[in-house]
Amino acid sequence: MQKDILINEISKVIVGKKDIIEKILVCLLADGHILLEDLPGTGKTNLALAISKIFDIDHKRLQLTSDTLPSDITGYMMYDKDTHEFRLKKGPIFTNLLLADEINRTSPKTQSALLEVMEEKQVTIDAKTYELEDIFVVIATQNPYGAAGTNLLPQSQMDRFMMVLSLGYPDLESEKQLFKDRQAIDPLDEVLHLVRKENLKRLQDYISKVYIHDDIYDLTARLSKATREDERILVGASPRAGLALLKAARARAILYERDYVTMEDIDVLYRNIYAHRVILKDQEIAVLDKERLSILDDIYKNLARPNIKDR
Repeated sequence: MQKDILINEISKVIVGKKDIIEKILVCLLADGHILLEDLPGTGKTNLALAISKIFDIDHKRLQLTSDTLPSDITGYMMYDKDTHEFRLKKGPIFTNLLLADEINRTSPKTQSALLEVMEEKQVTIDAKTYELEDIFVVIATQNPYGAAGTNLLPQSQMDRFMMVLSLGYPDLESEKQLFKDRQAIDPLDEVLHLVRKENLKRLQDYISKVYIHDDIYDLTARLSKATREDERILVGASPRAGLALLKAARARAILYERDYVTMEDIDVLYRNIYAHRVILKDQEIAVLDKERLSILDDIYKNLARPNIKDR
């Protein structure tokens, strides 16, 4: 997989965010869901459209509101007057890539319905279970500001997301270039199909074969343990955090065309995988607030690092 080609292709619509795009690709390869903590207008929809086009996968967008019902997401049984039978009216979850906008604007009941599907990759409607697509990734968004009228995701549900990321605003030069690019063409029209859907699935299945040195397993366990013992943290990371970090590290190794994990993979990924899995004693609304990331950096820097040579 040519990492730079993929990133450059997505950069046609998301300008100046190559590091974030790389992590999104890691989540896609790792079959992990993403929570984007962002303000409106930062390009989240274009990002999903570009990914679906590059990998030739289906996509749907769901705008979540206070009156969105679980059946609006999962689907429901509908009576067909021609056949005199009930048939399934599929909801938007029956796709490969679902963009769930403003997940904190909808009710806890609806949030739970979506997050249960994310975990199980199946849905039960009228006592019958339906499997989702082999490739199923959710990119959910929430606005970290203006929390009035919103329902924050509980910790158990935040844990369903592999990473929390933020596109943020582009820098001055990138925004200037964005303005120029939008004058004549729609950049989405220029995005090319690069990877076949079945090849993406093959890469997802290959992840478990990527080698991880025992010292990296040890470091990951010590990192999780340290978050539980830090006096600034009320609730530390669960074992699911470590599992997500190791799986994402394997996915990044594939992205860099390696069959083994390096310390760089861990260095790059741990913040976005652990940040939403810890609760500070002085809790902030935003997951990616500076205090939380600073605490994680302190913990990580104080861990004894293994001296592992790349194979």
